[in-house]
Order: sequence, then structure tokens, then C-alpha cells
Amino acid sequence: AKTLRNDNSSRFGKFIELGFSRPGHLMGAKVQTYLLEKVRVTFHASGERCYHIFYQILRGASEEQKKRFDFHEGLTQGLELPNYFHYTGQGGAPHLREFTDESGLKYTMKAMKGLGWSDETIDIVLSIIAGILHLGQIKFETEEKDGVDASVVVDKKILKSAARLMGVDEGMLETALTERVIMARGQEIRTQLTPDKSADARDALGKTLYGAMFLWVVDQVNASICWKNDSDIKSSCGVLDIFGFECFAINSFEQLCINFTNEALQQQFNKFIFKMEQAEYERESIQWAFIEFPDNQDCLDTIQMRKTGILAMLDDECRLPRGSDKNFANRMYEHYIPNRATVSENTRFSATPVQRSKAIFCVRHFAGLVQYSSQTGFMEKNKDEIPLTAQKMFENAPVQLVKDIYAVQKRETTERGSKAGATPGKPAKSKTVGQQFKEQLHSLIESVEKTDPHYIRCLKPNDSAKPLMLTKKRLTEQLRYGGVLEAVRVARMGYPVRLPKENFFQRYRMLLPSVDDDVLPWNTEGEDAQKLCIKLVDMLLEAGKNHMDKTEGKMLDPNEEGISRSERIRRMQNQPMPIKFPKTDVQLGKTKVFMRKPPHDALEAHRVFHQNAAATIVSCWIRGMYQLRKYSWLLDASLLAQRVYRGYKGRERWLKLRRAVAGDLLTNHYRMQIQRRRYVTKKKGTVKMQAVYRGHATRRVVAAVKIQKTNRMTKERAKFRKLRSAVLALQCCVRCMVASRVFNELKREQKDIGKMKQHNEKLKEEMASLKAMLAAQAQSATASEAHQKQLQAKQDEIDQLEKRIKELEDKLKQEKKIVADMESKMKQQAENFEKEKVSMEESHQYALKKKEKRNLAVAALNQSSGTRSSAAETRAAAAAAESRVVAAEVPESPKQTSQQVKAIPDADGAPMVPMPANYVSPEKLAEHQAHIRKLEEELQAERNLRREADGEIIKLRATVNGVQLNDGEVHDLLAKQLESAPTKMIESNDDGAETEDDEEEVEPPKESMNGAPAPSSVAPEVTGADVQQERLQQAKTPQPDPSKRPELEQTRLSQSASDVMNALNKLGLGGGDKINRRNFLLKSPSEYLPMIRRGFTRGAEDEDDAASQVISVGWKVEVRNRKEREELLRDEVDRFEIKMKRFSGMLEEGIDVTMWQLSRKVELGGQEKDEFGLKSTAVSVQLMKRGDLYVQSQLNFTLRGGYLSKAIGRRKADKAALEPLALYDILEVKAGCSGYDHNDLPSSGKSKTKKSKGDNRQSSLFLTIKATPTPEASFRSYILKFKSRGARNDTLNGLRSMLADMQIHEGVSISSMQNTEEEDDDETEIMVPLSEVHNAINREREAYDRLLLLLLQGQEDLKEKEDELLSMRGKLETVMEESSEKDRVQANDSRLIMQLSKKLETLLMDNEDLRDQNDRLNSRLVVVECEKMNLMSN
Repeated sequence: AKTLRNDNSSRFGKFIELGFSRPGHLMGAKVQTYLLEKVRVTFHASGERCYHIFYQILRGASEEQKKRFDFHEGLTQGLELPNYFHYTGQGGAPHLREFTDESGLKYTMKAMKGLGWSDETIDIVLSIIAGILHLGQIKFETEEKDGVDASVVVDKKILKSAARLMGVDEGMLETALTERVIMARGQEIRTQLTPDKSADARDALGKTLYGAMFLWVVDQVNASICWKNDSDIKSSCGVLDIFGFECFAINSFEQLCINFTNEALQQQFNKFIFKMEQAEYERESIQWAFIEFPDNQDCLDTIQMRKTGILAMLDDECRLPRGSDKNFANRMYEHYIPNRATVSENTRFSATPVQRSKAIFCVRHFAGLVQYSSQTGFMEKNKDEIPLTAQKMFENAPVQLVKDIYAVQKRETTERGSKAGATPGKPAKSKTVGQQFKEQLHSLIESVEKTDPHYIRCLKPNDSAKPLMLTKKRLTEQLRYGGVLEAVRVARMGYPVRLPKENFFQRYRMLLPSVDDDVLPWNTEGEDAQKLCIKLVDMLLEAGKNHMDKTEGKMLDPNEEGISRSERIRRMQNQPMPIKFPKTDVQLGKTKVFMRKPPHDALEAHRVFHQNAAATIVSCWIRGMYQLRKYSWLLDASLLAQRVYRGYKGRERWLKLRRAVAGDLLTNHYRMQIQRRRYVTKKKGTVKMQAVYRGHATRRVVAAVKIQKTNRMTKERAKFRKLRSAVLALQCCVRCMVASRVFNELKREQKDIGKMKQHNEKLKEEMASLKAMLAAQAQSATASEAHQKQLQAKQDEIDQLEKRIKELEDKLKQEKKIVADMESKMKQQAENFEKEKVSMEESHQYALKKKEKRNLAVAALNQSSGTRSSAAETRAAAAAAESRVVAAEVPESPKQTSQQVKAIPDADGAPMVPMPANYVSPEKLAEHQAHIRKLEEELQAERNLRREADGEIIKLRATVNGVQLNDGEVHDLLAKQLESAPTKMIESNDDGAETEDDEEEVEPPKESMNGAPAPSSVAPEVTGADVQQERLQQAKTPQPDPSKRPELEQTRLSQSASDVMNALNKLGLGGGDKINRRNFLLKSPSEYLPMIRRGFTRGAEDEDDAASQVISVGWKVEVRNRKEREELLRDEVDRFEIKMKRFSGMLEEGIDVTMWQLSRKVELGGQEKDEFGLKSTAVSVQLMKRGDLYVQSQLNFTLRGGYLSKAIGRRKADKAALEPLALYDILEVKAGCSGYDHNDLPSSGKSKTKKSKGDNRQSSLFLTIKATPTPEASFRSYILKFKSRGARNDTLNGLRSMLADMQIHEGVSISSMQNTEEEDDDETEIMVPLSEVHNAINREREAYDRLLLLLLQGQEDLKEKEDELLSMRGKLETVMEESSEKDRVQANDSRLIMQLSKKLETLLMDNEDLRDQNDRLNSRLVVVECEKMNLMSN
């Protein structure tokens, strides 16, 4: 099990014996156990765990095993399984450091199979473990039976699962937990237990079953690894792993047995050490005195004495019928400390008056004084009895393995033999735990005394299980409790230092360096080692005595004259005390030299002194030789440098004389280059100045042009703005007039009694629908599968009908369009036909008149000529003249230019009306109209089918909800649905013709077979414009009001519209643009009056577009009126709610953040200590849902790889950075770094790059999650750092929204509207006024809107404060940077001044040198000139 100091502590003692044959072959092994800590099954401290197998089966079992063992995570209310069960969740169910419980279960299963267990046996063993867990979940309550308070099981289901998994009968298990059976004179006496006693019986049963199964497992292991024949074993090797000394705040029976074992083993250890010392001294034949060693036999007698020992008194008290822990303590007080004494005669037992009152006694062990509390169940733990009901339950268990396990337990607790005085015919007498433990301990001591023991003391350097950490106090306590310090004390009382004689002489011969080799040789070759060692010790003692006489306790002077260099070095060292010890402290045996600690320390101190002095002398000589060699090298190098320097100076003088000749040539050339460079520079400057001036002049001209253009544009823009402001003012005025009129009309309608009646009727209908809904909800019968299938079939039929209706409507619309086109063409053809007919009749009348004139002219000619020969010519001339006259006088028809007509002669030979090429016949039009009527009939039939399907669906849904509706009620519901659907009107222009904007024609709803209008598939949303349109349409219809107020109102509206049109035309804004009067006049009140529409106005499919748009809205947007402000607020609320809805899905995908995990722990002194479980680590925060509820969800923190690992796709398995954090463990979510300064957050220490100190300066990027405290930490917080402030704010609002949803839906309601569910026996209807319901809903809605507005305003305030803080931080950083820059510049200036001063000094010195050289050269030149003049004169 896991304890506070050890993750894998074996809570029992064991002795493993390995058996070997005569040749030395291993034949097998045998295991014997001592005192299993069964109390850990039912209780363990905080931070510890129960036995590993419980956590392994809870965390490592497969889904099939969890289902078989009844481990349902849905019943744990979001808790982990180990935290849910009582026996495993007391200490918090921590995880182990080295390995996981899942892998531990695999190792355990592998070990079971290695022992040869079958799968059935393994499954039964695991089932018993699971049954013990379910046994701990059983709870009891008080119930009166026959006038006596008795305990009963609260949840029978848990009892049934525990009995099934443990392999026992359910009824017997319940009896064993709630009743006690006592055998008196062969009769059973049953007594009922209280709930507390039942809980104790439950825990005792669990401990008994686990202990019995532990013994059975040990037997199975021994059967698997033990040898077959004891005669084959000739030698054995045993390993004893026993518990150590224990001393806690409250010590019980287990600690007494454990410390009793340590007392016995310490006694054997002391005897063994003393025997080894005695055997060594006798073997070497040295003189020694008796060594006293600590004898704790009196402590063992106090515990194990036959009649007066503590265990014997406890056994006697257990045999009494009315024995108790208090009587047991009083019995010990009367025997050991009578007459109100506090300490017994042997000083091992003690108790103060205060301890007596609390039944506490103390025993002084070899490791210290230990207090034992007798009222912690000494008698119950010593008895360890199994009740008769439990015995019968195990003996009659249906599973054979349970019977075998109980048989092993019964064998261990029953005496086998006649040692206790039992007769062969009587039943065996049960043993107490104390008797069993004493027998096991005696047999163990006998086994140890028969062997050659070797002791291994295991010491823990610290209690934190950390490497490279040693606690001195803890280590000292372990040495004391283990008896190591006592063993060292016993060894030091004798001769602890032992060296062979040769090693002793060679080790300490160096202490006499001045003694000649002839007097005392340096090795023992060819000499008697015994005599040399005696002589060495005598000479050392004599030298020490002489030294003390010479110095008289003072240090030797290293500056004394006449001493050698070596002696001076020795005297300068830290000189030890002179050698002085009793000669008896050094004993010479046959092969070894035995020394006590004082002589050994003196010899070792002088040996170290001589070694240091010799090392100093040798290093002194070596350093002298090194310096001498270095001096030789420097001497040779200096001579060489001098020679080189002299040669260099001679060559330097020769070069100077040579360069003086070439100096003049270089000077002339240099001056020429200077003059040329000056000329080129001046030329370039002149050209550049000209270019700059020309560019400046050009830019000035361009700028002037631009300023003129901007000025003209500004004037035109000002005119346009004035014009637009006037238009807007006029529009606002007209709209206000229209709105006021509409508002007055609405007020008048509200005062109308007929309207009030309609509203009352609607309210009654709503109340009837609410009653029907409440009646439907009251029925709890669920829908049957047949209803669901029928409902689905009807829904499919409705979908097909809707599809067919849509197709018919499209076809009908197309046919209507074709008919409309044909009618328009036919109308146009009729007009053209009438015009052509009139023109043809005029031409026909004109032709007749001409014909008559021609006839008259022919007759006149005939009369004048009188001849027949010219008649024909005259007729031809008249016809030609007539044709010319007709061609000249008759105008050409305009239709003949665009259309080709065909003249059809009539019966008289006269031409008829010409027909156009695209002529539409009436028969064709009639055929299309008949087709349209047929389509309308089909559409009406489909609508009737749809209506019937809707009625059947309504009936089926009412039947599923437990309500039966007749045909009349279904008809009423469908009629109400149709009444709520809006109808579309056909708009026309002033002349009665349809406009281009209103070409769409809407078919009015036709009556069905029963007279009701056909239903529509989807009821569209009714807006303010549609309502206003309907009201104006009603206003156009004649009313019975004699004042004709609607007609006058409509006339005023049309006049206002015409006035607006004229004003716009006068302003020049209406030229050619067609204004839709319907859209201008029919405005809803919502466009004139400020209003905030609550909820979502868009569908679910528009949320993506709405969320993706980035619109500058909110509190900081510049608005001109209240209406714009509230529209912006409405959009902001919509986007905010969409974000909150999407946050859960975004959190499930994961959010990348940088994270710190802070835990605050309280140490023993009450001081708080902050520890970071995670430091500046890149993690991904994900929401893991284990169910539909938020309480079953948790936040997972997984490490994420870097950019390179993501780019190459080499991602490892997700590694959890921390344990998951459940949502119900979150106390609050705060913005910023709450509870810790964000500037002092530590770095991870793993990054290769050094982070700057200002990485965590922006507190607006931090988010703090505070969690519930744990047994190990009084304060927990998770600090998250985001990449942007927007991501931080979205996560903050999302987490708070999720916590609010969890509080609203899964926690305690905080609203003033509480839904109290009260069950009424009588089925009476509760009549609630609908107005109160509406008022309550409005109050909640207003509160919701108020909270949303306050939240948005608070967010904006937070943003402003953060922006202000960031700006102030930026200013502060700027000031600090400027200050540091000034300091840096000042430091650089001072450094530069120092460099310049040094350079100036150097230049001055060089100048002085140059002056000296110049003087020497001048004097030299003077001398040379004088010599030349002398030579010339000669």
C-alpha cells in the first residue's frame, strides 16, 4: 500500500526460507507472514491509499470487467471511481510516482497466471475484491421492529451486488450485517444491531474476508514454490523482512505487536554482537574486561509474561463476558503501578493521572517511550472473532473458493494440538491474535538463533522520496530505532580498531623520520613483527614525553636558529598534540594489533601531520627548481632581445635618412591632390544645389495646383452636405407625421370594444392550449414504437406532398406567366387589328369614291368623242391616272413597315384586314386556361392531402403525449394555424396596372372540401412592415364608420407622398429614378420608434456569416440617435450569444496557452509555501465530456509540441501535463494573474533560450482559474497566458458561461421564479391567470436584458482600464528606457573622455620625443654642413 513515506510499503512481516540440497541446488522456498494490517482495508489516513489491488481493479479493469463488477461511472456523479468508493476514497486516491495502476493490474494478472491459476479462479478472486468495495458502500438507517430500534439496509441493490460478487447468499449477508447471534445452552439468541454497530460489523466482515483471502494467496504461493520432501533439504537460507519500530500520535494494538517484535529482535542482535566481540578477543588471546551490553529482557517480560504480561492480561480480559478496554487498562494499572504510582518497578510501564483518566499506558522500549491508547479496540483486535452469522454465511457459500478461503482463516485461528489443554473429543479452541503472534515470534527467534545471521539496516534519507536529499534528524532517528547506535556503543567499549601487525608497523613507522634505519627498520622483512610493533609503540610514547618536557605544552618556534629547512617547514604546520595514551589501550594479539579510540586518533593525527609536512617540503623543492629554470629562460631571452633591439635601432636611423630625400617629392604630390579634391567637391556641391532648387520650384507649382483642387472639392462637398441634410430633415419630418398617425390609430383600436373581445378570445384560446399542454405533460406514458413508425410514415408522406405541391406551384406559376404573356400579346393584336381595320375601311371608301368619279369621267369622254375606238384608251388613261392619284394621296400605313400583312379578299373582291405573323388565336388561349384550371385542381387536391396528413400527425403526437383529440379539435387547431399565416397582397399603380416591382402574383388560399382554407407548409415570420401593410390595406377598404376616417387618412398619406416626390424633384434628386411608394409609405413603427428585438433574428444557418463578419459595433461606435444605438446593441448581443454557444465546441478542440500551476501548502509550523507543479509550459486545454451534464466534464491539460514537430508531422502521444480538473472543482475564474504577481512567475528552466524579464509584463493576457483545495494543498490556482487579449476575454466569458449553465441546469436555482413540484393526490386543475404568467416572464426577460447590457458595459470598461494600464506601462517603460539610455550615453561619454585624455597624454609624450629627435637631427645637420665647408675650404 501507499503511505506518506513509501509508495509501495508491505504492510505485513514475512520470512522467506530458501531450501538447498546437499550438492547446493535450490529445491524451493517457503513464505511465512506476520501480522497483516487488516485495518487499512476500511480506514487509511489522508494522502495514503488502501491496498494496491483495489485501485488496480478500479482503474485498470476493462469495460467488460467493469460491467461485470458493477463499476458504473454514470453513478459516481462525475467523480473518479477510486474517489467514489468509501474504502478507497478516504485519502483522496492519489496516483503513484513510479508506475500506474493500469500497468500494476497487468503485472498482477501475469503473476496469477504464473502461479498456475485458471481464468475462473482469477475472475472469482477479482470478484471478491470488487465485492469488498461494494460492501463498503452499504449504508444503514434506523427502523423500529417490535418496539426496538433496529438497523436496515438503505439500498438493497448495493447489497445484492456485494453478495453476488462475494459469492455468498444475499439474505445471510443482510443477517450478518444487521443481527448478532449468541449461543447460550445450545440455543440461539438473536439481537438487532444499531446502524453504528452494523457499520462496525460491515467493516469487520470486510477485514476478515480480505485477511482470509490474503492467507489463502500465501498458501497458494507456498504450494507453488515449496519443496516436496523435507528430507531433501540439508541447508537453508532465510530472509526476514520485518516491520520497523513505530510511534504515532495514537498507537493501538498493531503498534504494540510491532514494537514487541522489534524488542525481541534487538535482544537477539545485542547478544549476537557481544558473542562476536568475545570470540574475537579470545581467539587473539588479549587481556580484556567484561563489556556490559543493554539488556531489554525486562521490557519483553512486561509484554509477554505468562500471567502478568500485557498480552496475557489482554487475553484474560477477552475471556470475560463483560470485558472492556477500560477494565483492561485498570487491570494493568493495579498490577504495575499500585498505590497511585506513575512508574513501575522495572521502569518499563508508566502512566500519569491524566493518562489514567483516558485509559492510556506507556511502555519504555529500547528506542524510546511510546504511549498506547487502550480504547482503540484492543480487545476487538485481539479477539478477531468471526460472528456466527458470518461463519454460517461462509460455510454455506455457493462458491467453493469462498469456502476454501474461510477454511484457511479457520485453520489459522484454531489451536491444533493439546498445548492449550484441549481434550481430543472437544472442539478446538480459537486463538487470540496475541497468542498467535507470540508463537510465531518465538519460532522466528529460534530459527534465527540456529543460523548465522547477517543484518541489513534500510535507512531512508528523507520522507519526500526525492534524490540527493538527506535529513539528518530523520536519519538519526532511524539509527536509534534500529539499534545501530547501541551496537556502535557496545563495540566502542572494547577495542574497535584492529589492524594486522605488518600493516600497523608500515602505517605508523613514518611518525619517527629522524630515527635511523639501524635502530628501527622501515619494513618487517626478515624481522619479528611482534617485537617491531612493541618497539615502535615504546619509541612513540617516549618521543611524545620528550616533546612535552621540551616545550612544556607550548608550540615550537619555526624561526629558531640552527634548525634545518625541513624542520622549519614542519614547525610552520598545524602541530598536533604530543602522543600520550595508556599503554594498555593498545593490545597485541597473535595476528592483530587492537587499539581503542584515543590512541588511534593520536596516531592518525600525527600521521596526517607528517604527510602534510613531507608534501610541503617536496612541493617547495619542486617550485624552486621550476623558478630556477624559468630564470634561465628569461636570461637567454633578454640577451637575445637586446641584440635584436640594437640592430633594429641602427636600421631605423638609416631608414630615416633615406626617407628625408623622398619627403619633398611626396609633399608636392600631396598638395596637388588636396587642391584637386577641393575643386571636385565644389563642383559637385554646385550641381547638387541647382538640382535642389529646381526640384523645390517644381514641387511648389504642383502643391499650388493640388491646393486649388482641394479647395474647389471642399466647396462642392459643403453644398452636397447641406442638400443631403435638408433632404434627411424633410424625410424625418414626414416619417414622424406618418408614425404619429399610425400610433394614434393603434391607440384608437386598443380602445375599441371589439378589439378587446378579440384579445380576450385569443387569451382564452391560449389558456386552453396551455391546459392541453399541461394535460399532455401530465401523462407519463411514452410513445410506442408503432406510433413512432406511423408518425414517421406520415411525415415522409407530408414531405412528398410538399415536394409535389412545390412542383405544381412552379408549373402553375409558369403557365400563368405564359397566359399573361399571351393575353398581353392578344390585347396588343386586338389594338393593331382595330387600327388596321379602320385604315382599310377608309381606303375602301376612298377607292369606291374614285371608282365613281372614274366612271363619271369615262361617260363624259364617251359623250364628247362619240367614238368607240377611243373608249379603251380613255379607260386605260383613267386607270393610270387613278393609280397615280391613289399612290400620291393615300399615306403608307405605319404597321406595314414593322409587320408583313397578308390581304385576304372578301366575297366582293375587296381586301380584308391583314393578320400579323405572331397572331394568337382564342382557341389556344382557352386551351392554356383549361390547363391552368386543371393544375389548380391538382394543387388543391395535394393541399387537401397535406391538410389530412397534418391532422393525422397532430392526432398521433397528442396520442403519444397521452391526449385524445377529435376531428373538430384538430380542425380548430389547423384553422388557428392558417389564421396566423400572413397573406400577400397585389399592389398596383395609380392607373390600376401592375408595376414592374410587383410582378409576382400570389394565389389566395382556396377553400378545402370542408370549407377551411388550405394550410401552408411553413409559417413565415411576421414583421412590422407586413402588419403595417395589412393595416393600410384594411384602411383602404370601406368601413361602416360614417365619418370615413380611413379614406381621409389614406388621402392625406397619398398627398404627403406626392409632396415628398415634388420636393425631391425640385431639389434635383428625383430625376429619372423610380421611387417605390409602397416601400416609402408602408413603414413599420419599429423603424420610427426605438426598439430592441430580443433573441436571435437569424436562423442557425446564418450564424457562421454573422460570426465571421467584423462590424464596428458596441458602446464606442459613433451613433446619431437612440435607434442606431439599440440596433448596434442588438447585433452585439447576438454575436455575444453566438460566441458563447460555440465556445464549448472550440474548447473541446483545444486552446493553446502557456500555463503555470500554483499550489499553496501549509507546513508544520503553520507557514505557507508556494509550489509550482507546472512552470511556463506550453499546453493545450481541452474540454473532455463524459456525459451530457457539465458536472461530468473536466479540463485536460496536455503538452503540445513545438513548431518543428508539427511541421514534420512527428507528434508523440499526448502526454498529460497535470491531472484533469473537473468543472465542479472550479471555484471562480478571474481575469489577470490573481493571487500572484505576474512579473514574478518562474520560467520552466528547460528552455535553451534565456527569456527576458518583460515577457510576463502584460497582465491583460493572463487568466486565473481557482480550484477547490485538496488534502495536500490548501490553495490551488491555474494561471493561463494567452497570445492575445481577445482570446483571453473569449475564454473568460466562455468559462463563466459554462459555470453559469452548470449552476442553472445542474445546481441550485438563484432566480426568484422557483418551480416547486408538488404532488397532488386529487387531479384538480390549477387556474393561473395568464397575465401573471406574462408579467413573470417579462420580469425575467427584463432581468436577462439588464444583465446582458451590464455585462457588455462591464466588458468595455475592463477593456478601457486595460488599455489605460497598458499605455501607462508603455510610458513607464519609455521613461525607463530613456533613463537607461541617458546613463549609457553618460557612461560612454566618460569612458570616451578618459580615452581621449590618455590619447592626449600619449600624443604629448610622442611630441616631446619628436622634438628631441628634431633637435638631434638639426645638430647633426649642422655638424655635417660644417664638415662639408671644412672640406670645401681645404
